[in-house]
Amino acid sequence: MHPHPLTARRGGPLTGRAQVPGDKSISIRALILGALAVGETRIAGMLEGEDALNTAKAMRALGAGVQRAGERQWRLHGVGVGGFAEPKRPLDFGNSGTGCRLALGAVAGCPITATFDGDASLRSRPMRRVLEPLERIGARALASTDGRLPLTLAGARDPIPAKPP
Repeated sequence: MHPHPLTARRGGPLTGRAQVPGDKSISIRALILGALAVGETRIAGMLEGEDALNTAKAMRALGAGVQRAGERQWRLHGVGVGGFAEPKRPLDFGNSGTGCRLALGAVAGCPITATFDGDASLRSRPMRRVLEPLERIGARALASTDGRLPLTLAGARDPIPAKPP
């Protein structure tokens, strides 16, 4: 084989559109922040995995308007900070530790009581490290097995600023 010379020519600019996959952690946070906001929040590119969908159901159960507007497109009508309504049933986060722990923090500042639950795997994970700072602002864990799910949280009636431990 004899090598053949190659010729390079100047090309035009790259054009097109790249669509990156959604991120679970960011999708969960966007749902919770949108539920706490006042007015409408639009989420584009949401990762529609089970953890995010369970978080969306929990935000809906807490009174936020949550609707899928299209593929990876969601709209939320938030209730404002402290505006969550007491859910009629336990909030089931499936296997979403991130959704459950962040929602505990969001509910802790509301004058409501909510029960948090999940699948067997999530029930085995400790929640005490999340509950301790929430208790410093006035929230109370009413029912729990060793700081694990299922647990019932009474949010603070008048949240106080948390002081470092």
